[in-house]
Formats: sequence, C-alpha cells, structure tokens
Amino acid sequence: MEKIFGAESTTDEVLEGVDLTGKRVLVTGVSAGLGVETARVLVAHGAEVVGTARDLGKARHATSHINGLELVELDLASLASVRAAADALVAAGKPFDVIIANAGVMACPKSTTEDGFETQFGTNHLGHFVLVNRIASLLKPGGRLVNLSSAGHRYSDVVLDDPNFERTDYSEFAAYGRSKTANILFAVEFDRRHKAAGIRATAVHPGVIRTELSRHMSVEELQRLMDQINAARPAGTPPISYKSVPQGAATTVWSGFVAPAELVGGLYSEDCHVAEPATDPGMRGGVQPYALNPDTAKALWAKSEEMVGERFA
Repeated sequence: MEKIFGAESTTDEVLEGVDLTGKRVLVTGVSAGLGVETARVLVAHGAEVVGTARDLGKARHATSHINGLELVELDLASLASVRAAADALVAAGKPFDVIIANAGVMACPKSTTEDGFETQFGTNHLGHFVLVNRIASLLKPGGRLVNLSSAGHRYSDVVLDDPNFERTDYSEFAAYGRSKTANILFAVEFDRRHKAAGIRATAVHPGVIRTELSRHMSVEELQRLMDQINAARPAGTPPISYKSVPQGAATTVWSGFVAPAELVGGLYSEDCHVAEPATDPGMRGGVQPYALNPDTAKALWAKSEEMVGERFA
C-alpha cells in the first residue's frame, strides 16, 4: 500500500526503505539547516552528494557528521562564482540524478549582489538560474530539479519591469515573495523545456522552520509574523506551527525521490503533497495561480537571460 505523508513527516520517514545507492545529487546551501539535513539523509540512504556553500569552513563544520560528502565553493550572489563552480562540475563530467536548489536568503535589508541585482532575487533566483542551466547537460534522463520556494511566494508575483526595485519602494517581504515566485516559475519553464528528454522540475515549500534563513529577523519579528498569519486563518483551521528541520526537508526528498515525476513535474508541493490552488491572499496553504502561469514563466526566463547576459537552450 502506498505510504501517505504529511506536515509532520520527517526525512527519515519519507525515505524509509528507499535505496539511493548509485544516485548522485547536488544540493546547494549545505552550511546550515535544511541543506545539511537533506545531504545527511541522502548520504544515509546511499546517495553520492555534492554540496555547495559560500563559506566552505562553515560547511565543513556543519557537515562533519556526514561521511563522504563532497563540498564545492559557490556564492550564489556572484555570477563569477556561479559560473566557475558550474564550469568545474561540467569539466568533471559526472552526471547528476537530482539537483536540489536549496540555498537562499530571506527578508534582508535592501542591498545588491556582486552583479548589481537586488539581493533576494539575485541570490535566490538568478544565481540558481545560471547554475542549473549551465549544468543541465549533466542531468540524466529521468533526473529532476527541485527548487525550494516558500509560502512566501504569496507576498508577490514577479515584477519583470522592475526586478531590482529601481522604481518601486523596497519591502523585505515583497522582495522575498518575488524571488520565491521566481523559484516556482523557473521550475515551470525548466520542466516544459526538458520533460521531452525525461527530465522534470518541481518546486516545494518546506514549511515554517527556525533556521539561519530568518537571521535578518528578530525573535519578536518572527513571532509577530506568525501571529499575523494565524490571526488571518480561516475559521476552524488549526494554527500554523513551526516544523523541525527534518520535517522541513521532508517535502524536498519526497518531491525528488519518492513522488512520481508525472505527479510533481511543473508544480508546487507542500507537506509532502502537491498544493491546491490558493483561494485567498493570505499565507495559508496552497499555491497562487500566478506562480504557475506558463506565460509568466516564459517571460521570466527571457528576462533572466537578459539580466545575466546569457542564453540557454
């Protein structure tokens, strides 16, 4: 009988009985939180894992308990770093079964990346956009791309005529929302372009977890945010609560290794199931239709190519 997983499922529960021997996986952002847990559970089930991090010293310390993990230096806020890492992976020529675009930043003060992009859009989306496309030739037929998005995509659709907030008043959460919507739309268009070759892409919301992702927010700010979300919840629905890190990474491994590709391809999942369309503008479950719009996904791809100065087949 097929196992049913949900919001409280952990990575170990999702991968119970799953042998990943012979699988090779790339996970970005393995210096803390979800990235470390994702790498740990995949290695524990036999996968060969390559993890990326901006700070290799921090990553080595955070992953010292994971035997055999290969680390690669990668700063997603620098396209020079992204291209150097991608070129080295391509030169090595070792294929991947799954790429997990896990790394990211959230709700940071207004700033720019090394290349002049708004930091959240530049790091969360454009850095991964260049990395994944540059190493796409390494994905095996039957392979998958898993983009970590967030319920935060419901803060904002992408704004392609002003991606760097040059004409728009900056808001930490609007910028985060744009970047997380972009993560979903990137998966939508990548899936469309590659599914004929047997490669699928999907996006996931890990849940609300206390990790370094929220380092730009105080404990009080985080609690106020949770209180606002729960105050707006529909009558009769339970309040949102924090997940553990193993629970947060569960949807990632479910989407990458357990769920049928045709079930998750081009879609967005949460709590180990494909999300339903959102029927309200709040931060509860579901996916906003604009995040799955195929025309917007194509337009974002074209805008992203323009911004990074590189075209991808």
